[in-house]
Amino acid sequence: MSAFRAIVARDLRLAARRRVDVLLPLAFFGVAASLFPLGVGPEPQTLRTIAPGVVWVAALLAAMLSVTQLYAGDFADGSLEQMLLGGGALAIVAAKALSHWALSGLPLVIVAPLLGVAFDMSASGIGALTASLLLGTPILSLLGGLGSALTLGVRSGAVLLIVLIVPLCVPALIFGAGAVGAVESGISARGHYSLLGALLIFSVLLALPATAAALRIAIE
Repeated sequence: MSAFRAIVARDLRLAARRRVDVLLPLAFFGVAASLFPLGVGPEPQTLRTIAPGVVWVAALLAAMLSVTQLYAGDFADGSLEQMLLGGGALAIVAAKALSHWALSGLPLVIVAPLLGVAFDMSASGIGALTASLLLGTPILSLLGGLGSALTLGVRSGAVLLIVLIVPLCVPALIFGAGAVGAVESGISARGHYSLLGALLIFSVLLALPATAAALRIAIE
């Protein structure tokens, strides 16, 4: 736990010194989602229909944009190898995933209600969008961390990461957008939330050990 807390605190301090890198995915998320109303027109019903999918796709792409450098800097300066030699690979991976979500996923959850207003969504729809992102963005961070570890040190690793990880994130996107669509249609979204929660548990149980194993292979 001491290593976990130290790594989270370290990543947050580094992010405070590189605010542009932290704000870039958030800016991409906001700009990408807000351009759709300009492209499809101001029809309120159309905007409400496409809003869940648009916001979730923008969140997925923003997460992939920020996760490519999750381990690259530590790998390049040798600090990743030193951390792994100290043991506790699972704690390291969990700390990196948490710090990534706190810096990229959580801001997306906070900004999402503003986009919901821009898409003329109802209050219940905005609440469902926020709740689905709150459950779904940790999945993106966990799976993105796995992709980052698998492509560590590989040329054109960012492209390979997207090819490997985006298909794995599609179920979260489907159930997240489906939850919002269900609420907007007056249907209970409990099933979608349950599936998102199951995906989150599944990602924690499988992605963390797989990421730790991929990091050990990368430094050998």
